[in-house]
Amino acid sequence: MWLENLQLQNFRNYEAVDIDFTPGVNIFLGSNAQGKTNLLEAIYALALTRSHRTTNDKDLIGWEGKTAKVSGVVERRLGKLPLEIDFTTKGKKARMNHLDQAKLANYVGQMNVILFAPEDLALIKGAPALRRNFIDREFSQMSPKYLYVANQYRAILKQRNQYLKQLQNKKSRDLLYLEVLTEQLSGYATELIIRRLVLVERLARAAKPIHAAITQELEQLDIKYISQLSEEERQDQETIKSALLARYIKLQEREIFMGTTLLGPHRDDLQFLVNDHDVAEFGSQGQQRTAALALKLAEIDLMKEETDEYPILLLDDVLSELDTVRQTHLLMAMQDKVQTFLTTPSLSDVARQLIKEPKIFKVQAGTLNVVEEDGGQHG
Repeated sequence: MWLENLQLQNFRNYEAVDIDFTPGVNIFLGSNAQGKTNLLEAIYALALTRSHRTTNDKDLIGWEGKTAKVSGVVERRLGKLPLEIDFTTKGKKARMNHLDQAKLANYVGQMNVILFAPEDLALIKGAPALRRNFIDREFSQMSPKYLYVANQYRAILKQRNQYLKQLQNKKSRDLLYLEVLTEQLSGYATELIIRRLVLVERLARAAKPIHAAITQELEQLDIKYISQLSEEERQDQETIKSALLARYIKLQEREIFMGTTLLGPHRDDLQFLVNDHDVAEFGSQGQQRTAALALKLAEIDLMKEETDEYPILLLDDVLSELDTVRQTHLLMAMQDKVQTFLTTPSLSDVARQLIKEPKIFKVQAGTLNVVEEDGGQHG
């Protein structure tokens, strides 16, 4: 799939934009704080109905405005599909093929994107919440069923936590409702864990040869799904749910005392092993960056495998964070495979040599101009 056209109205520092892209490499070139990342954010928001930089949609609305609009046309295997997101001070509305979508979950997955930004290099050694958000965000694009299960789990988890807090202040406890919530939570937790285990295994399988190539076969990467349940307790659906229910019974008094759910996939994690050593704990910064790069490149292949279409790749000023070897592997991996949007203050020699016929946009103070091959520009 590839994004043919993007239109913005009052989005961040862009008052009005209407631009066409190439299915190959599109480069947003310009100094810092001119609006390059805002363009990637708009593409990301068009795909996922939210920003990757803020949880407050109001931040996306331009100065003194009340609404922001992002729209575009994505070319997919089955044809063109118009997409549109309106952000207002009261919420957001999604349209697909010019029809309002009552549920955002029905919209997500129509255009798939993979974002690689400098902060993703901290994914390996960062907090567990970063990795949980990563797998939920990426797997939800690949599978509508995963998105549904994850949303249901979060909703029941929120209810259960609220009730646990209520029980803290009650002298006489009615535990029947807690049992109902625990049963529901265990069901969705079981399905979510199973889906994560399958997809993490496929992601690890895709990342291994990529990582080996970058390290010239000197290092081997493995990715493990880390759960509070033992491997014996997560053999299949029945054993996972039984183990969860048994653990919740043991944890009940402690959970009531603390007012929160202490067990479940919302507390799970990923572990990255290089030559059987935890790279987050024992790896060098170079090894951590190589693992992060292999992970992102593996996503491309996994998303193609799951959806039968390649995603759109968003690279936000990431080339400057990678050495020549890693830049080369990234640029070679994306060539002739995925539509790519790349932001950078300047093009490296490696990028100039490897990127074939890019479409280059000069970005300055919220304006875009196409850079001609002879160095000229036009609006």
